[in-house]
Amino acid sequence: MVRLGMITIGQAPRDDVAPIVQKYLEDRAELVQSGVLDGLSRPYIEEHLHPEEGDYVLTSRLTTGESVVMARQKMQPILQSKINELEAQGIKQILLLCTGVFPGLSTNTSYLIEPDQIIPPAIKAMVGSRRLGVLVPLAEQIDSLRSKYEPHGLDPVFAVASPYKNDEVNFHKAAQELKEKVDLVLLDCMGYTEQARKLMAEATGLPVVLSNAVMAKLVSEMI
Repeated sequence: MVRLGMITIGQAPRDDVAPIVQKYLEDRAELVQSGVLDGLSRPYIEEHLHPEEGDYVLTSRLTTGESVVMARQKMQPILQSKINELEAQGIKQILLLCTGVFPGLSTNTSYLIEPDQIIPPAIKAMVGSRRLGVLVPLAEQIDSLRSKYEPHGLDPVFAVASPYKNDEVNFHKAAQELKEKVDLVLLDCMGYTEQARKLMAEATGLPVVLSNAVMAKLVSEMI
């Protein structure tokens, strides 16, 4: 069977997100999961990967269900090593399970599928001249994420609600901030689930796009 590599910037397996990807693979490919933080303890992550002021901030999930925050420049070398490991296993297509921007990632023969290169232009085609709302996990991410959308002529309205905290109040607050200002909402983190999409759609009355579902549908066409 064809194998699809999937790398989370947290810890694998991603029991929250993997079912969404597997749904669209329809048993046509084996999902091989890997995590940047596999084998690392929370104290180690907080000591060695924690962001400083001005860092590009990322967040992901541990297998315990807890969330952690990281600096991109500190964890990207580990990410590259995980890509190399999957490639060494003969896996030809590798999905990065993160919508963040990672300049300089490389492969030798495998095809690396990076959501940040696919989702913004796809969303631009979907939203057209309408107003875009973007939900992100952390307020610290908003300024750095603007540059991901600007080249595509997008100037989103941002709101914040983490997919890793079971707090519907934050989702409802974000929905109220967006509903009168935008026409379509993008959940800009691969950690959001169908439950989050449903919650935001009901609270805003708007179309809501789930990043991991978009990527799963597209990748399924490549298998």
